[in-house]
Amino acid sequence: MSIRFAAPPKPSSVRMAPGTVRSSRPVAANDDGDLVSQVFITAALRQFAKHGLAAADHARDQAIAASEAGDRQTFEWWLEVCRALDRRMARRIDQSSCANSV
Repeated sequence: MSIRFAAPPKPSSVRMAPGTVRSSRPVAANDDGDLVSQVFITAALRQFAKHGLAAADHARDQAIAASEAGDRQTFEWWLEVCRALDRRMARRIDQSSCANSV
């Protein structure tokens, strides 16, 4: 099977003007407004340096252990560290802890 290049009819028709590009995406894709404090970013980076790709899992385990022990302050700390590393995981922990406390 041969592969052939099919050029567009007008080379300029496939390009968007810079103003059009900027107006279509005014905010960067990763700037979704879910801000994490610099303190927790620093803690998350330290956690990542210590545990590598398992850092979020470790933070989750610490948050769950603190929740089971009834230590709300430690739970909140580890939840925020987990949120800095993996928002979805932190959201699941937060939802399950709210369900357990009711």
